[in-house]
Amino acid sequence: MKTDYQLRTVNVMRYISPLREGGSLPALAEADDGFNYVLKFRGAGHGVKMLISELLGGEIARRLKFKVPELVFANLDEAFGRSEGDEEIQDLLKNSKGLNLALHFLSGAFTFDPVATEIDNLLASKVLWLDAYITNIDRTIKNTNMLWWNKELWLIDHGASFYFHHSWNDWEKAALSPFPYVKDHVFLSQARDMQAVDEEMKKLLSDEDLKEITNLIPLEWLIWEGSEQSPEEIRKVYYDFLVLRKNHSLNFIKEIENARKTLF
Repeated sequence: MKTDYQLRTVNVMRYISPLREGGSLPALAEADDGFNYVLKFRGAGHGVKMLISELLGGEIARRLKFKVPELVFANLDEAFGRSEGDEEIQDLLKNSKGLNLALHFLSGAFTFDPVATEIDNLLASKVLWLDAYITNIDRTIKNTNMLWWNKELWLIDHGASFYFHHSWNDWEKAALSPFPYVKDHVFLSQARDMQAVDEEMKKLLSDEDLKEITNLIPLEWLIWEGSEQSPEEIRKVYYDFLVLRKNHSLNFIKEIENARKTLF
């Protein structure tokens, strides 16, 4: 079943509270549609590249049939946050005017604990496939970046994916990399079905899907200071990276299987 791959856009109306997790300083905020969101700021950390990672990682996960909170573009007015008393937060808001990214807030959800809650090996293998594919280095036992909500596993926080884009050098080599960080993945011990999962995931993710997902990246997130590439050239690199990595998924499948043999 095809998805139209259109994200809603909301306007941020009220800053509720900071969520002091990691270096990006996300916040809980209310939008003009009446819902609360976890707001990720373009003025934090790695800026728009982190937002691009969140967007691509989250929407690829959704296409692969994982549970992912709805992602929306969140517009932040220039005047927003002027009354904020915390200078650090005020600077963050001031530097984040324009289009940001937000995830629907899952009220009552709690951080997934693999010790307290067991999932099956097939789902664990699928999550590891996703993270190896998008080169997500941040799904470890110390920080699972998953939620348990309504007795189901939900994936969040893909901002540490696509780390090649911070240097933007030799993206082809990065696309073909085996991804050695799999050794730290929270589900490595359970990932016993990688060969079968590899075939299933690639069938769910066509080149057309990847084109539609990369086309979601807003133009203003692709105007990079100091870059000689046009926004469309940058967009094409993300698309080409994803297609090449999918077509050579055996590179990271072998890495996962070797890591399992070494550690278990």
